[in-house]
Amino acid sequence: MLDVDPALLGDTDERKQLREVLRDFFTEAAASEDVREHLATGRGHDASLWARMATELGVQGLAIPEEYGGSGFSFAELAVVFEEAGRALLCAPLLSTTVLATYALLLGGDREACARYLPGIAAGTLTATVAGFGDDGGGLRATPGKGGWVGNGAADFVLDGCGADLILVAARTADGAGLFACERGAEGVTRTARTVLDGTRPQALVTFADTPFVPIGQPGNAAAITGRVLDIGRAALAAEQVGGSAHALDASVSYVLQRRQFGRQIGSFQAIKHRLADLLVEIEAARSAAVYAVACVTVSSPDLPVAASTAKVVCSGVYSRATAEYVQLHGGIGFTWEHPAHLYLRRARAAEVLFGTAGDHRARLGGLLGLNVV
Repeated sequence: MLDVDPALLGDTDERKQLREVLRDFFTEAAASEDVREHLATGRGHDASLWARMATELGVQGLAIPEEYGGSGFSFAELAVVFEEAGRALLCAPLLSTTVLATYALLLGGDREACARYLPGIAAGTLTATVAGFGDDGGGLRATPGKGGWVGNGAADFVLDGCGADLILVAARTADGAGLFACERGAEGVTRTARTVLDGTRPQALVTFADTPFVPIGQPGNAAAITGRVLDIGRAALAAEQVGGSAHALDASVSYVLQRRQFGRQIGSFQAIKHRLADLLVEIEAARSAAVYAVACVTVSSPDLPVAASTAKVVCSGVYSRATAEYVQLHGGIGFTWEHPAHLYLRRARAAEVLFGTAGDHRARLGGLLGLNVV
């Protein structure tokens, strides 16, 4: 286990202040009514809200080094953003842009590419995503041409694939998987929106046909980068799941203290108390798993693969149970379109399979820890 600074395992005064500011901001700017409104849009989020997040709070540049226009904070501060975004069910390309694409650029070690793209991300004027990371570029190919590199192939279920201004692609080359940039407006790119369970996190099929690619870093360097980026994404997703679980618990507690049956609050019944108490214990366990994964990212620990897979298993399960209780404890109203409970349930179910299922990660943990998995 990683010997971490205790400050990474809890909120500092600075993180507490950040949390308070974010919670107030998201409460005012990202209500459930706004979520439904953005589900039907092509980009899936409010562009003006995304701009405000950058100009008023500096969210997108929080973990970007100052030399590239960011604030230079650590991943621990960014994780606070994800927890509060999960609590508010924020509709924004936060995961794809500030984690997957940003860390792919930083880990790629290409200072020219970082200087070209990261300032725009930090300023909120550039959204980005990644493609081909799950298979190390197996479904995509990049070959050198007369005018530079060109890419061919397809990547499915790309997060924010329709709306992203920049797509960082892991594609197969003669020297192994390489990392490339594809900017909006490039020839030969087709983006097809996919119908997904969680409309707050749009996905797309992206195809490339002799599309101009800009290489990032050294040829064949993608294999080492993509695995690390996905583990960082799992840590961020775990923080988001903890935030969503906490909202589900808080909303359920508030409701059972108001709803009355047989002349008394339903929250006074022993069966309800037990269900909520069990859920609280599970959420705290999920929080511990997420915090440890975040700490591993922050200090660049070699234990990150184990921590990330553990957090994925624990937090996915707890979020699904928390949102199921959210719906059940609200009774008939929890099933209606007008109530936000089903939106959280959809997010939880979709997040269960994002970056691999719990079964995938149990098998991965078995291999990482040298266990015999039957």
